[in-house]
Amino acid sequence: MYDLSAHQFSPDGRVFQVEYADKAVSNSSTAVGIRCKDGVIFGVEKLVTSKLYEPGTGKRIFTIDRHVGMAVAGLISDARQLVSVARDEAAHYRSVYGGPIPLKYLVDKISGYIHAYTLYSALRPFGCSVFLGSYEKLDGPELYMIEPSGVSYGYYGCASGKARQNAKTEIEKLQLENLTCKEAVKEVAKIIYVVHDEVKDKAFELELSWVGAESNGKHQMVPKDIASEAEELAKKAMEEDSDSDDDL
Repeated sequence: MYDLSAHQFSPDGRVFQVEYADKAVSNSSTAVGIRCKDGVIFGVEKLVTSKLYEPGTGKRIFTIDRHVGMAVAGLISDARQLVSVARDEAAHYRSVYGGPIPLKYLVDKISGYIHAYTLYSALRPFGCSVFLGSYEKLDGPELYMIEPSGVSYGYYGCASGKARQNAKTEIEKLQLENLTCKEAVKEVAKIIYVVHDEVKDKAFELELSWVGAESNGKHQMVPKDIASEAEELAKKAMEEDSDSDDDL
């Protein structure tokens, strides 16, 4: 009864529709965001459920403005709606004020939009979590995650999706304040490979993007040579771990 509408509380103060949206995120492929000393790195495990898919389609990392990137976990169709709203907000701010939108302002706008979809019976919550990251010379790197309820927090490192708990554990092992973007890319690739469940999900594509001093403050996909090197190192680390386990 209490799970039929997004605007109705249960007797113990829960909103079941929001919890269902959280569950949709929990069943999604893993996404990781890391804020290092000179930028922000996004890494996404994009599951390939059919051999017929063309490589590179169904992206889970988007550019919102020149200096802002977004990574998503959950329902990709819901996420694309939020990407469109975020791009409109960034474009409107630039047209009115003649400069790039501050990330905190953008996060507040998107958080409010997501939360509004938990208030009315005719709507349903967005079944996705979004990471927003940016870099400016004065403010430095910034990273936020917005949950399906509309709650947002600033992070040094965050994860969402199937293996978020394992990914968070791996992130906590890192000295984030000492990592550069080039070093962090390798760590993010390794984390995605470590938490990937080979039994349940066979194939996946690794998406990597960054925004920071290395990219001159612009959000862009990590260059292929650097991304390939990071993947190779991640695979080698996995093989070494499996060999050491076999020796034991």
